[in-house]
This record gives sequence, structure tokens and C-alpha cells, in this order.
Amino acid sequence: MRKLFTLLVIAMTSLYVPIATSTDVRGQESPHQDASPQVPSVPRFVADELLVQFRAGITEAEKIDVRSRIGGRVRERIHTAPMRQFGQGELHRLAIPRGRSLIEAIHALENNPAIAFVEPNWIVTHQAVSNDPYYTNGSLWGMYGDATSPANQYGSQAGEAWANNHTGSNAVYVGVIDEGIDYRHPDLAANIWTNPYDPPDGIDNDGNGYVDDVHGWDFYNNDNTIYDGSPGDNTTDSHGTHVAGTIGAVGGNGRGVAGVNWAVTIISAKFLGPNGGYTSDAVKAIDYITDLKLRHGLNIVATNNSWGGGGYSQALHDAIIRAAKADILFVAAAGNNGTNNDRRANYPSNYDTTVGTSTESPASYDAVIAVAAIDKTGAKPKWSNYGARTVDLGAPGVGIWSTTPNNTYSSFSGTSMATPHVTGGAALYASTHPGATAKQIKDAILQSTIPTSSLNGKTVTGGRLNVSGF
Repeated sequence: MRKLFTLLVIAMTSLYVPIATSTDVRGQESPHQDASPQVPSVPRFVADELLVQFRAGITEAEKIDVRSRIGGRVRERIHTAPMRQFGQGELHRLAIPRGRSLIEAIHALENNPAIAFVEPNWIVTHQAVSNDPYYTNGSLWGMYGDATSPANQYGSQAGEAWANNHTGSNAVYVGVIDEGIDYRHPDLAANIWTNPYDPPDGIDNDGNGYVDDVHGWDFYNNDNTIYDGSPGDNTTDSHGTHVAGTIGAVGGNGRGVAGVNWAVTIISAKFLGPNGGYTSDAVKAIDYITDLKLRHGLNIVATNNSWGGGGYSQALHDAIIRAAKADILFVAAAGNNGTNNDRRANYPSNYDTTVGTSTESPASYDAVIAVAAIDKTGAKPKWSNYGARTVDLGAPGVGIWSTTPNNTYSSFSGTSMATPHVTGGAALYASTHPGATAKQIKDAILQSTIPTSSLNGKTVTGGRLNVSGF
């Protein structure tokens, strides 16, 4: 474990700075109304907290001994159903005493046989920004194709898929790991999951550890209220609601916008607040979706992950691998720093599920799809990250209209907006190819891309999403 500790210390001392010392830090406010959406280029972490992964079978006495070595106090014990199923021990969020640095605490735990790994609790943020209806008036260009009316060759080609009667199915499920979703929005309500296994009666009927998770779970506030906005407020949970609309706003209803899928079932796993969220909550959110598939057999084909930031997290990598083993794709935003992800990794889009960790063996395929943004002329915006080896394809990500809370619609830009076009594509493929594996879905998406000059040498495929091509 010495190599892991050494690399972590070097990374923290040379690249990373803490942003706060309080016990309830959710991140620095992301930019708003900026023509060039950016996320912080320096990874951030909670200054007084460590994530400690204990090995399986470690006794409580051994855990107490570990905590005593650094004066740590347990803020949270995380041991999700997938962690237990895949043979992992507890993950603890430990508070570090005031005046003690994380680096000192890491050194104190180095080579402790009870620990698999220890790392900061990274802070992640949204990958979008607001820049201010919709299909028929030319606004919803991201859904257009060469032969649609209106037409735009650089759209996702979803409109051409619809013309062939490929409009999705509520038998296909996706998880939105993000902010919450306004599940009452008229353009979303019909496609929001209602849990048949846990009716709202104050009892955890399905035994998954979450009482009355009717439409999903809010890991940010640790409750079952996936939407926290109030009447007249169209900003709270707007990012998650916008993402959900691109994946699956109801189409053909003469209202607002249409998603890539007119019919799909969307599950909310909220872990982001207005200022971001924690890696520890992201781990729980991913495992929640994985457990729903393993526990109930839901046909969950992908999760949408329009967020990023922080450094490498083994806990997060493990959760993504567990999801991959459950045959769930992890579609991720490439980032908005305008940098090359081949040279400077962007997480979570740079994770590879064929690479195992000391606590999780590799999956048989890489479940991660990393998505860059293009605009309506096919150009890659300067702010969109790229990578010939680490970013898979481009998709519409500039001036994207979608649902926002309280029956409103807004235009956002960012790789956050490109990502749900691809997640929607994965769900649409699954609806027309029942029984397709996650690897088959990913292969179909990447093999059908349209060559695009702005992405040549900038992405693995050198092309953009083509929903009508698979």
C-alpha cells in the first residue's frame, strides 16, 4: 500500500488545495450565465475528512484502533448492498481533528493491515451552465438530423429515429446520478420511476435500506425527496431536471420539448446540491442504482453522469466497476476545462472498468462512455475537454433546450448537456434490441458515429453521436 500512499501525498501537495474545514461542505459555486462553462481546474476535497476503506472481515476493535491512531471520528459508515455482495468491507467517512492535516493522517495510517486504501473525499460539480419553445421552432437542434424538419446534420439524429417509429420504451430504465428531478413536470411525469416494491408507508418494504424511495433517493440530504424546489423556483434541481428531459421528455404531446426517448423510465439518484457534492455520496448513488438492478431485476442499461472534479478515487472506481459487472453503462461528461484528458485525467470520465483495483477485480469490458460537446455547426467548443484515447465521441452540448423545474424550459450548455444525448441513445438502442448487453450497446453507439472534422484526433471515434444509425 506504500505506493498508493506515496502517490496520494505527492498529488495532494503538488496539485490539490482544500476549500473548507466545516463538516458540511458541498463545493464551490459553479459558474452561472457564462458563455464558456468552466469547472475548477484544481481538484478540491473536504479539508477535515478522509475516506477509509476497511478490508472485509475486520473487527470493530481493529476499526477503533485505526481511528485512534489519527484521532478520527466516524461521520458515516458506508456498506451498501453491492459492497457486501462483492465482498468489500465498510467504507468510513472519518473526521480529522482540527489542526491535523490530511497528509499527516495519511502517513499515520500507512501500511496498516486493516485498511485497503485511504483517500480524500473529493468534491465534484456540475458540468453545465445556463445561457438563458422548441422542436418545431428550431430551438431543439440537438434532436435534429439531416432529413428532419427543421434539419441539422450535427444534431443527434434522434428525429430520424423517431420517423422510423423508434421512440423508446418504459421497459428500459436509466439512472440519473445528478441533482434531483422535478418529477411533476408535465413533460417528465409519465417517464419517472415509481417504485412498486416500496409504497410510501414509512416502512422499507423491499429491504434496500431506503425507506419509501418512491422515485429514487436523495443522497445529498439523505431523504426520499428527490426534488427540493418550491413553487416559482426554477433553479433548484434544474441541472438534474434538464438532463432528465434530454434523455426522456415525453414526445408527441404537443408540449415543450422532446427527449431522445419519448418513453423511458428514469430513476433519480440525487447526490448534487446547488454547489456540488461529495464522492462518498456519489458512491452510494451508483451502488443504489446497481442494487435496484440486482435486487429487483430492473432493466437498467445506463447511468447518466453529468458531473466531474476531484482526483482519482478508488472508492468511486470500485462503485463504477460494480455497476459494470451488473451490465450498466456509465455515461460521463468529458469536462469543461478545454483540456486534453489523455494528458490530464478528468474524473469520473477517465475511469476504465477493465482496470481493476486492490479491492475490486476488473469487469470484462469498459462500461465508461466519455462524451465531448459540439455546437450546431459541428465545432467543438473551446471549453469542451477532448482526448484521442480517453474521450469516446461528441454530442450536442451548446444551446440545449430542455425541461427545468415548475413547468419551465431553459437552454444550457456544457458537456453535461452532451452526455444525456448519449445516455438517451443507449436507452433507445436497448428498446429496439431487447436483451442487448451493455458492451453491445456501447459498441453500437461508437461504431455508428458520423466522422466530424472538429473531433478528428480529438476523440476515440473521431465522430459524433448518430442515434438513427443503430
